[in-house]
Amino acid sequence: MNKYVFGILLVSVLFSCNGSKEKKIEKKTNRVSKVVAKDSLKKDEFVADEEFKNDFDILLPRSYRTYDNLNPVSSLTKKWIDLYEDNGEYFLGKADFEIEKSFDECSGDSLQYISSKNKTIIFIDYPELKVGKVKSLKINKDKIWPKEKIVYTFNGVTYTFRAEGKVLSEFKVATDDDKEEIFKNVANYKLYLKIGDGAEKLLLAEDSFQDTFVVLRFAGDIDGDGKLDFVFGANRNYEEQRVILFLSSKAENGEDLKKVSEIAVQFDC
Repeated sequence: MNKYVFGILLVSVLFSCNGSKEKKIEKKTNRVSKVVAKDSLKKDEFVADEEFKNDFDILLPRSYRTYDNLNPVSSLTKKWIDLYEDNGEYFLGKADFEIEKSFDECSGDSLQYISSKNKTIIFIDYPELKVGKVKSLKINKDKIWPKEKIVYTFNGVTYTFRAEGKVLSEFKVATDDDKEEIFKNVANYKLYLKIGDGAEKLLLAEDSFQDTFVVLRFAGDIDGDGKLDFVFGANRNYEEQRVILFLSSKAENGEDLKKVSEIAVQFDC
């Protein structure tokens, strides 16, 4: 994921949080986002993020605060599945990790940190997944800006992403590999997906972002059904790490893809 440099913002965050980068978790998101009124929907369109409840949990390799003697890290076991990257290829394996304890001076909370032995994308509480190499696509463009369309082909089937939204501003930012790219502040964002000859569906929608944007982190066949699954980073503000998992094998009611799990971690003081 690209790392964006916002000088004034960074100074503000460092000052207010006293240098802390630790975060708290919202384990399950029950957030309603009325980005599209139901009476205005097209026939084959659905509303994203309506009172969503995880089919199963996911975790990220990072630190989590403890509240009321409870910490999300306590649910992670060796039976969980680790989706990880190794030399440009992706694998599913049993979770291999250590738990480290520390203290967050910013919030005054104790912390537990998941230290993974692998380059983990997400930990998945879905032991039924088959371990081994995952067939995946190389993501050449991880952001789909408004008015852009990107097409992937997997097992002879096309997956067409199309985005809508309002670009408020744009400017150059530095990337992790010391290059520059154009970053855009976007509002009223909608990301659509059309699979093969099927109907275009609304996959993800957000009213606004604070110096962040949606990033495609992984595209491949996680569940082994020959169809693409997706992992998106969808931070809504600069003090959040949010990841969403979509699986094809869990799709219902004639759909081709289903949002099955989401995790949102806030880091504020």
